[in-house]
Amino acid sequence: MPARSSSSEQVLRRLEWTVLRRLDGLLQGDYRTLFRGFGMDLADLREYQYHDDVRHIDWNVTARLQTPYVREYREDREVAAWFLLDLSGSVDFGSGATKKQAVAADFVTLLARVLTRRGNRVGALFYGASVDAVVPPRSGRRHVLQLLHRMQARPAARGATQTDLAELFAAALNLVRRRSLVFVVSDFLSVPGWEQPLARLAQRHEVIAIRLYDALEMALPDLGLVLLQDAETGEQIAIDTHDAAFRRRFAAAAQQRETRLREAFAGAGVDALELAAGGDLVDAVLRFADLRKRRGQGGAATRSRLAAHLESRAVPVNGRAAGAAR
Repeated sequence: MPARSSSSEQVLRRLEWTVLRRLDGLLQGDYRTLFRGFGMDLADLREYQYHDDVRHIDWNVTARLQTPYVREYREDREVAAWFLLDLSGSVDFGSGATKKQAVAADFVTLLARVLTRRGNRVGALFYGASVDAVVPPRSGRRHVLQLLHRMQARPAARGATQTDLAELFAAALNLVRRRSLVFVVSDFLSVPGWEQPLARLAQRHEVIAIRLYDALEMALPDLGLVLLQDAETGEQIAIDTHDAAFRRRFAAAAQQRETRLREAFAGAGVDALELAAGGDLVDAVLRFADLRKRRGQGGAATRSRLAAHLESRAVPVNGRAAGAAR
C-alpha cells in the first residue's frame, strides 16, 4: 500500500510540474473557457437591449410596464464534475509503451487537479464488468490523490464480459441529480444501445466524451501472421497482416466505426475529445479549451442572430411575441 500511495503522489507531482505548469503559461491561468458554473441566481431586472438573450425576457414585468425587460443572472462559479470511468478490459491495451488506461489516469488526474485548485468538487463512477465503485464529489489535492489511487489499484478485469456503456450512463442518471459537468472517459468499444442513454444524460448534464484510442485500432501494420485475443471475451483469432487486401478491409471497417461514433456524439449533442495512447496531453487539453471556446461563441452567435431576427420583424411585445421568441 505505501508503494502504491507513493506512486500516486509521484504521478500527480509529475503532472503538476510539467503539464499543469505548461497549461498555466499557455492559458495564462484563465480556465474560464474550460469550466463554467451552472447555478444561476436572479440578480436584477433591466430594459431589453439589442443582442440580449430573448430567453431572459420577463414577460410578466414586460406586460405590466409595456416595455420589454430582461432578467439578469449571477452565475455560481462552482462546478460539480463527475468522471464516468470505463476501465474495462479493452481500455487496458496499448500497442506501444503507453496503454489507454494510463492516458485516462493522467487526463483525469490533470483535470481533477485543475478543478479542485479552484474549489470545485469532483467525483467518479468506476465501470469494469459493471458499475462497481463510486467516489463522492469532494475537493482538494488529497481527494485527487485518492481518485488516482483508486484507478491505479484496480485489479485486472476477469471473466468473459463485454462492455455495456448503457449501464454506466443509466447509473449516472440515477446517481447524479444536480446539473454537473460529466466526463465520459472510455474507448467506446461497447455492445450497441448506449447512444440513447448518453443522449438522456446529456439532456440533464453537460457531457463531454473523452474518447481513448490506440493507433493499432485504426490500421494494421504488415507483421505477418498474428494471433489476436479479445481483451474482454478472451476469443482468439489468427490473421495474416501480410495480406494487403485484409489490411484495407480492416482500415475501412475502422473508418466506418469512427463515422458511426462521431454521428452518435453529434446526435446526443455531446462534445468529444480524442486522446491517443502516447499522445501529448497538453495538446489534448488545449484542443479541449478551443472546443469549449468555439461552443460558447457558437451559442452567443446563435442568440445574437435570433435577437436580430426578432428585432428586424418588429414583433410587438405581447403573448404572440412570447410564442415567437420561444
